[in-house]
Amino acid sequence: MIKTTSILFSVVLMVACNNLSTPPTAATPAPANALVQSFGAKVTDADGVQIDQATAAMKDGDSLAMKIVGKVTEVCQAKGCWMNVVAENGQGLPVFVKFKDYGFFMPKDCSGKKVLMDGVLFKEITPVDELRHYAEDKGATKEEIAAIVLPKEELKFMANGVLLYEK
Repeated sequence: MIKTTSILFSVVLMVACNNLSTPPTAATPAPANALVQSFGAKVTDADGVQIDQATAAMKDGDSLAMKIVGKVTEVCQAKGCWMNVVAENGQGLPVFVKFKDYGFFMPKDCSGKKVLMDGVLFKEITPVDELRHYAEDKGATKEEIAAIVLPKEELKFMANGVLLYEK
């Protein structure tokens, strides 16, 4: 009986020692693409196409519903109601981004950060008065604003939702 009790006690002791938790380690730093915030409609963090790849596929008259990934280069400094986004590598034409139904805005300090946006990519001619308004929003001088005299064909994106990353 003593031998059985000793064996049972040894087995219980070994199992208990194996289940001891290890001491907590330092927190793992967030990855470089750590999500900062989500804006507008819910967007999943998957299946985004680089802006330069999406714009290369555009033909005149196209409008494409898609998710695109890029880097913010400019943001409206009045409200955050528009932004310019380029490919993450900084190459290619900028895409002018507005937000569906004026329903959300981006932080004014998000320039340089990665975004994943869900919405519609299209081409559109922007009239002079609108171009001047956007120039004013980004802090252009009166001379720079007055120098805008022609409409401009632009790549645009109407975003339903945006994920903003730290870097």
